[in-house]
Amino acid sequence: MTHAIVLIEAERSAMPALGGQLADVDGVAEAYSVTGEWDFVAVIRVREPEALAPLITGKLAQLDGIKRTHTMVAFEVFSEHDLEALFSIGS
Repeated sequence: MTHAIVLIEAERSAMPALGGQLADVDGVAEAYSVTGEWDFVAVIRVREPEALAPLITGKLAQLDGIKRTHTMVAFEVFSEHDLEALFSIGS
């Protein structure tokens, strides 16, 4: 499992709808509106690292109203949650 955090700066006009659009992108586990320099944070979880680039540059960054993104790929996950179990439901 590969995890990434994407910081997103949005056009002001896109802010009301963009959070829901981010959450609807396959691979986006969570989307948050936040305060500060960035407007949204998207938490990405994909099975293979090769899936990150097409997801982030091909889908996420192409959404209308996104001005720029900053992506951080996680080296290690220290969460107590069993994310693999979540992804295996129904498989």
